[in-house]
Amino acid sequence: MTLLDDGVTCQGGDVEFVFVSGNPALDLLGTLKWRRTAPEEGLAEPADAARWAVEAGLLSAAPAAGRDDLDRIRELREVTYRLVHATLGGSGWDGADLRTLNAAAAGSPTSLTLGSRGAQRTGGLGAATAEVARAAVVLLGEMAGETPPRVRECERQACTRLFIDRSRGGTRSWCGMAECGNRVKAREYRARKAATST
Repeated sequence: MTLLDDGVTCQGGDVEFVFVSGNPALDLLGTLKWRRTAPEEGLAEPADAARWAVEAGLLSAAPAAGRDDLDRIRELREVTYRLVHATLGGSGWDGADLRTLNAAAAGSPTSLTLGSRGAQRTGGLGAATAEVARAAVVLLGEMAGETPPRVRECERQACTRLFIDRSRGGTRSWCGMAECGNRVKAREYRARKAATST
């Protein structure tokens, strides 16, 4: 069961955020880049979180958002990150993290209506956070199941973005070619070139 079409990124025109993970919960994790080296916060202000929710296709228009809304979506992001890593590492889930995730998933969802402007998703940032929490619950449930999705971490050393590998052979290495794959390939090419020229 999926809550949102994993093949649609909802990106068009100028976008600030990247949606390459194949799941809204994993895309939310990507709003904190370079976790191990020099963390770069993509959700610094409430307006950033509201904009992310629109770009993710969770809401049609940016809602008013406050510091509490920002704190909740960032808490969900970190709880989800720990739970996914615990699952990938084969360790158990932390009870407090599980309670936080389940409480977020129990929140009121966004509303979907059809009108003269087409389909519209409405609600506050709390509703968008609940939708992401539901996507995390579904993903973690699938990861704990008998045929888990191939969730991987980008192989670029500094990158900590997680994604679902849906490639035919299960060989996807990078979160995305533009941000990481091309850089890794260029670095490897330069290293080979330097090795053959000496």
